[in-house]
Amino acid sequence: MAVAAGLALLVAFPPYGWWPMAPVGVALLAAAAHRRRLRAGAGLGFLTGVVLFAPLLAWTNLHTGYLPWVLLSLLQAGYLAVLGAATAWVSPLAERVAAVWPVVTGVLWVGQEALRGRTPFGGFPWGRLAFGQDGSPLLRLAALGGAPLVTFAVAVTGGLLVAGVWWLLRARRDAAVGRRWWVPVAGCAAAVVAVAGGGLVVPVGTAGSGRSVTVAIVQGNVPRLGLDFNAQRQAVLDNHVDATIALAGEVADGTRPRPDLVVWPENSSDIDPLRNPAAGARISAAADAVGVPILVGAVLAGPGQGQVRNVGLLWRPGVGPDLEQLYVKRHPVPFAEYVPLRRIARMVSDQVDRVRADFVAGTEAGVLRTPAVVLGDVICFEVAYDGLVRDTVVGGAQLLVVQTNNATFDVAEARQQLAMVRLRAVEHGRSALMASTVGVSGFVTADGRVSDATGFNTRAVVVRQLPLTEGRTLATRVGVLPEVLLAGLGVVALVGAAVLRRRAGVGSG
Repeated sequence: MAVAAGLALLVAFPPYGWWPMAPVGVALLAAAAHRRRLRAGAGLGFLTGVVLFAPLLAWTNLHTGYLPWVLLSLLQAGYLAVLGAATAWVSPLAERVAAVWPVVTGVLWVGQEALRGRTPFGGFPWGRLAFGQDGSPLLRLAALGGAPLVTFAVAVTGGLLVAGVWWLLRARRDAAVGRRWWVPVAGCAAAVVAVAGGGLVVPVGTAGSGRSVTVAIVQGNVPRLGLDFNAQRQAVLDNHVDATIALAGEVADGTRPRPDLVVWPENSSDIDPLRNPAAGARISAAADAVGVPILVGAVLAGPGQGQVRNVGLLWRPGVGPDLEQLYVKRHPVPFAEYVPLRRIARMVSDQVDRVRADFVAGTEAGVLRTPAVVLGDVICFEVAYDGLVRDTVVGGAQLLVVQTNNATFDVAEARQQLAMVRLRAVEHGRSALMASTVGVSGFVTADGRVSDATGFNTRAVVVRQLPLTEGRTLATRVGVLPEVLLAGLGVVALVGAAVLRRRAGVGSG
């Protein structure tokens, strides 16, 4: 069951997208760990985690070797080991009050994801249950409580499946239930339908402002996929400049609508355009040709020696870089954009020295003001972190922008990232877009629908008019509160199980 749980959870995520399998995976792990000793529960949870994360994160192995992939997969599986042990620990509570089993399952999953998304080094929230529900009616629940509420609903549905089977098995062996064995089973089935369909009644998107903005995404592509895209810096910059100038020609011919803004992806200029006059001149040529500002994904040197910054920088036609509208990535990726504990990490592998300059984290939310629209900019993996996206909306963002570079990964990673963008659009009631160097790029409306998605490892330019909305969703207003409350209930469940265990004289094992 633990192996099957991992497989069921895996296929819920892109590129498979079989989202109904996520509750099945939750149910299988809950059943496998139920009544087990803590060590057995942890082992089963770890097994589920390996089966899930090893293939889900296989894109980390494409160009960096097997070691980062193995270490990251095992680390993430360790959190499911904690979940398996917690599930085994609360077994007496589930036995005593079977009706709370689904809720306990839900809060334990939320607690596990809250911990995994914050530790170590800021956490790695990839593979949250919510991120596998981009095609599910449960996605709409994000407008009420963000990703934690969606995860809770998925896990509760899995808990209901377990409870229904438990009641059915109990009815077969308990003559006292008699002919009414179907009542709790039917109740569980009705609850599954209610939870799964509950998202359909949740209104998504906030009130329209009556305004819209036309945005062009330039996906310039790279000469070769892999880590050596950095050795192709000039070619990558030229690709984005040339594609933008070609767009300007199409606008002049009337074959394309004139955009209000052009968005380039992360790493579209890894040559610092503020220090390299030739690179700056190339970007200015593109901005002047198209006649509108360009949001450039750039790498800037400094502020200190051996340090760099990953930024989104607004480049205005006829003016050049607007240093007042500059976002510095707030959550650089450990061991990829900077190396914590470098001396210790080098003892594990000298490959950490591929990261020659450490990226410095920014301190301000990615709120960038253009003449046409206020942007909420996050860069690459930052879209997985609830608070980083919410901060931009609280700061006034009307359009969510994700600048990313998938040249070192594959199409599976890109589609997993796009699923997160869909959740963020629903969560905050904002149109959104993802701009990638190689794909997948595309637009997302406030109800989570994707438009004009590009292919992978291709050059593409897509232009679309996006409606702007005003106001804030409930999820935006309450922020982290749903996660705190649900994770807190998980702690209460663990304490309650401890009391029952002490009273019953049950050991931990």
